[in-house]
Amino acid sequence: MPDLVYRNVMHDIKKRIRGGEFTTKKLPDERSLSESYQVSRSTIKRAMGVLVDQGIIFKKRGSGTFINPLYLKDQSAFRYEGRNLGITDSFQVNGEQPQSRLLDYRVVPASPEIQQELFLNDAEFVYRIKRLRLFDDQPVIIETGYIPIKILPALTPAVVQSSIFNYLQETQDQSVTKSFLSIRAQPSSHEDQQLLNLTEVEPVGVMEGIFFMDDGTPFEVSNMHLHYKYLKYGTFVNLDED
Repeated sequence: MPDLVYRNVMHDIKKRIRGGEFTTKKLPDERSLSESYQVSRSTIKRAMGVLVDQGIIFKKRGSGTFINPLYLKDQSAFRYEGRNLGITDSFQVNGEQPQSRLLDYRVVPASPEIQQELFLNDAEFVYRIKRLRLFDDQPVIIETGYIPIKILPALTPAVVQSSIFNYLQETQDQSVTKSFLSIRAQPSSHEDQQLLNLTEVEPVGVMEGIFFMDDGTPFEVSNMHLHYKYLKYGTFVNLDED
């Protein structure tokens, strides 16, 4: 019976999230949920833990529990976990990691969408960083990322040529330990064809993700266009019994 109770609570919260009930993207605290569902705090904690494991919500230390924006955008997104390791950093060919060529680096106002995904205010700015990843001079990934300036105020073009996540660890003693991803294939654009050496009829893989620091703070929104020949990616996925 206890298992049935927590699962009913979990499914109802998920239903309410999909129905757009939590307009601020923040969930009530565990005490409030316990009172509204008339169940114990341990039942609520267990239900919320499953939603965290499924990548539907995340907890930000000192701020509360929030709905994962990528889940709202694409509910087929799955979870990738690592230790301060970006997706492009984790790609290897013949045991080698890709080189990086900086295509664009600028400071821009955060768009409404970026504000929502990175939990920023209207007046905040982000770095817009666009890089081409290569193996032996063969282009593999076009990566465009947005990072809040307030997190890394001294980030330079020289740093972004290597690993931004490692720089975060060295300068802020923070790690990027979780990301939420969606993966799909789509027709390649003219830019994809030019930068990845694709023909007009060849597709491109698209990976979109939000990366979080170990205290739950959203660190980066990233969009990656991947040469379809390399669209093979493994991850550990925690599935509910459903």
